[in-house]
Amino acid sequence: MHLRDWPESERPREKLLAHGAGTLSDAELLAVLLGTGHRGLHAVELGRRLLADAGGLRGLLDRPAPALASLPGLGPVRGCRLVAALELGSRHLAQALARGEALTDPGLAGEYLTRRLRALPYEVFACLFLDTRHRVIAFEELFRGTLDGAEVHPREVVQRCLAHHAAAVILGHNHPSGCTEPSAADRAVTARLKQALALVEVRLLDHFIVGEGPACSLARLGAL
Repeated sequence: MHLRDWPESERPREKLLAHGAGTLSDAELLAVLLGTGHRGLHAVELGRRLLADAGGLRGLLDRPAPALASLPGLGPVRGCRLVAALELGSRHLAQALARGEALTDPGLAGEYLTRRLRALPYEVFACLFLDTRHRVIAFEELFRGTLDGAEVHPREVVQRCLAHHAAAVILGHNHPSGCTEPSAADRAVTARLKQALALVEVRLLDHFIVGEGPACSLARLGAL
């Protein structure tokens, strides 16, 4: 059965228009972007097959464009369409952080850091620098490591804060293993950074650990 033969209320595009994108399943959202099916599969079935073969949405969409383009049923046009959709989402989130408004929702910073860091196969330590009104000044990746960790130097973090004239900072790093549980080393380096930043009157607002699922906030855990 083709999607055009489905009841109108069940077709992905019509559901999105009537009830919003949040009501669609992952396969239905993929179907909207894919537009059509492939070799006897309608678009939703193709979306389900791609998700099943990749082990889920992240396994599918974390692939670079050439890898997506090589998947059966996608090809260069559809692969690029999916990558472009992800990039638009990332840029939309980045603009929400950089448009000059105060960052009042810490979860937004966690989402942004997740988008930037989660797919990386090595550990990266990054900073969001904020002004006195908690508006974002800049985002920087400061340290890169291996699969197991990145060495963090508090003096360099302080230097970058001073270079940006930052009044506050939000830290983030990813765990390539996917586990967001803070290690003893994570807690220790957070404490060292908080002390070092306090000496130059820069407030450490949060430290997010990025992995599978939502980012872990050390501030929420009471570790700051």
